[in-house]
Amino acid sequence: MAAREIVPGVDQLKALTHPVRVRMLGMLRIDGPATATTLAARLGLNSGATSYHLRQLAQHGFIEDDESRGNARERWWKATHQMTVTGDRAVPDTAEGQETLGAYLQTVVTLYTQQLQKALEERELIAKEWREVFNLNDRVLRLTPSQVRRLQEQVNEVVFGFEDDPDGEPVTVQFHTFALPGHLGPDPEKD
Repeated sequence: MAAREIVPGVDQLKALTHPVRVRMLGMLRIDGPATATTLAARLGLNSGATSYHLRQLAQHGFIEDDESRGNARERWWKATHQMTVTGDRAVPDTAEGQETLGAYLQTVVTLYTQQLQKALEERELIAKEWREVFNLNDRVLRLTPSQVRRLQEQVNEVVFGFEDDPDGEPVTVQFHTFALPGHLGPDPEKD
């Protein structure tokens, strides 16, 4: 079984600034082990490009060979962790660290947006019981950074308290906390 999480360093995080790699890693985490050929077909890429991205993920410790599958002609890959943990506390407070984190977060936001758009497009095609639990919402609260951290911890406790149901379907829980754009001034320490 894969470890629960990885907190990547700057060099590892650089490997995840490419959207194809983030998507491949997600597929291996959700759907389980796969070959470069299988992933290439799902991503609409050629297997050479897919193999290159898989090697980059392996080199940085995100995936590894699944030696329980395949043969001499077929190489299977599996995720080594269930999730990636990042943020200001996970990277050095240097120009390189912040730039790399920013590039990674931009990739993630783009992929979240694409995933949400696709879910919305498929909504009317899915069973009524699944349409009824489709939920988009936001709530603006006035909180301090320590209160936001407490909120994050409590939500994570609830989410991680659920065990996978063998009869269930993959469900994405996207939970974002950020200061409402346009309401904070610049960081006085950066002036």
